Amino acid sequence: MARKLPKPTFDQTLETLRAQAFEVIPYAGVPGGMLVSKHGAAAVLTEGDKETPVVIAVHPGALIRGEVARLLDRGYQKFIKISQFELPATAAQLHAIHAFSEELKLCCGVESLYNQSLGTTSDLYQCDRLKGREEEPAPAVRPWELAGSH
Repeated sequence: MARKLPKPTFDQTLETLRAQAFEVIPYAGVPGGMLVSKHGAAAVLTEGDKETPVVIAVHPGALIRGEVARLLDRGYQKFIKISQFELPATAAQLHAIHAFSEELKLCCGVESLYNQSLGTTSDLYQCDRLKGREEEPAPAVRPWELAGSH
């Protein structure tokens, strides 16, 4: 039976990331978080427990103005969204996020899922046809049922 290799600690993982040319700096937005960036993309890592020593606190996204942008899918196009604005995502940004995400998961020992390895997945999905949809109409009145105080 194959033995399980011990998972590297949080500090060992950060050293591995630095050795692989990732920029690792403290992140004030998450307590104990470290901003890891490369290729114009970034994510925030925090220390976990013994079973999972590295936790991805903020999922990978484009690094814009020191903030990790969320990827928003509106059905017809993907958008990069930060707190001040949102703009259409370019193919170069999507490729950078995907390459960064795969390399980060490999270095951290985080499980890489098949469907996520095929392409860039979004954080939010908002289809236009669902936005502003009216609430369900009130049920039809049934004259044979007593209503009110009768």
